[in-house]
Amino acid sequence: MKLLLKNGTIVTSGKVFKEDILVENGVISKIGKNLSIDSGQAVDLHGQYIMPGGIDVHTHFNLDIGIAVAKDDFYTGTVAAACGGTTTIIDHMGFGPKGCTLHHQLDKYKADAETDAVIDYSFHGVIQHINDEILDEMDSMVEDGITSFKGYMTYDYKLQDKNMKVIMEKLSSLGAMTTVHAEAHDEIQELRKKYIEDGKVEPIYHAKSRPVKAEVEAIERMIKMSKEAGEAPLYIVHLSSGDGLDVIKKARAEGRNIYAETCPQYLFLNEDKYLEDKYRGLKYIMSPPLREKNNNKRLWKGIAEGYIQTVATDHCPFDFKLKKELGSKDFTKCPNGAPGVETRIALMYSEGVTKKRISITKFVDVVSTTPAKLFGLYPKKGEIILGADADFMIIDPKKKMTIEHKNLHENVDYTPYEGIDLVGYPTMTISNGEIIVKNGKFLGKKGRGKFIKRNRF
Repeated sequence: MKLLLKNGTIVTSGKVFKEDILVENGVISKIGKNLSIDSGQAVDLHGQYIMPGGIDVHTHFNLDIGIAVAKDDFYTGTVAAACGGTTTIIDHMGFGPKGCTLHHQLDKYKADAETDAVIDYSFHGVIQHINDEILDEMDSMVEDGITSFKGYMTYDYKLQDKNMKVIMEKLSSLGAMTTVHAEAHDEIQELRKKYIEDGKVEPIYHAKSRPVKAEVEAIERMIKMSKEAGEAPLYIVHLSSGDGLDVIKKARAEGRNIYAETCPQYLFLNEDKYLEDKYRGLKYIMSPPLREKNNNKRLWKGIAEGYIQTVATDHCPFDFKLKKELGSKDFTKCPNGAPGVETRIALMYSEGVTKKRISITKFVDVVSTTPAKLFGLYPKKGEIILGADADFMIIDPKKKMTIEHKNLHENVDYTPYEGIDLVGYPTMTISNGEIIVKNGKFLGKKGRGKFIKRNRF
């Protein structure tokens, strides 16, 4: 099947130009002016942008945390992603049974996604504990295309610093990336205990118990370990604070091998949300928490200056109804996480490009191209060149939209971005040469997505 995209403006991370794109057998076969076809489908995109499909490298589908299961599985979650312009996701697998192998979770998640995912997908390995068997198993995981792994500095399966260093050395030797949830566990636990003992159980104390300094301290420790591990590549997930960014800026100026991701919630929302009445502040319980408003501007600047390389979502959807049931009398009982996989592209375009916080090429870079490069998907994904997968998001820069939960496809009972007015919105999503979303309607089939065996870092 041939597909011809005509009269649109192509935008990559490096340039903006007007040419047509011919797709054959799911890949880009020609790029040029005045292309034509004698069979297949031609689509006139006059006045719209043709960009590489969005890549979200931080989702949590089918996440089971014991007290709750995330509302989006690999079908509803990838449908929502596709409707928002995303054509590839890399999911952070949840914890498995105590003592399980690395492949235990990979096998489970691959089975879930194989039957359900509507766009292409991969996974980050999850490290719950460390021993010789786990270190040896990393070799075969990387051979299987899992070239990034996540370690936690907090939560039940937090890793000790000495083990984190061993992990970084091992992964670096394999050409794999260490990604880290960076928060100082002990300080957080002490503050949580103190607030609960003092009867301070409202949502705002979630933010107060996970202060910026806990993020800063953890990032500093990880950078030090990366250096000691021979400049092992280090990726900080969901950076939330300007002070944390300053640590990363300093490290990169010194030549450290560190990369950073932030998320829309840390660019658009702030800790005032925790003060909403009738427990509505529980909607925004996530870790790291929302910060004071000045951090929004500092993180935007970090994106524009290249110190933050990716914008992902940390899409972790638990119903507000459940958050109220579990957390209304104690913020520590509220499931962590918020939805966002469908709204990421539109928010970043409207608030970033339309409002001139970032250039249109920088937008493409942080939502598609650099995620592909860092996580072994490039150049098949994240780029518009001959031979690349025909994954595109089409954006109408003049289309106006107000975010409303009722119009989204995320399988959760709220959106944290309710009521935000947008200028510029995805109108079409093309995955491997197939139009799977048009004007907000999903046209694809369940299970059409494929597992991507990723390249080494």
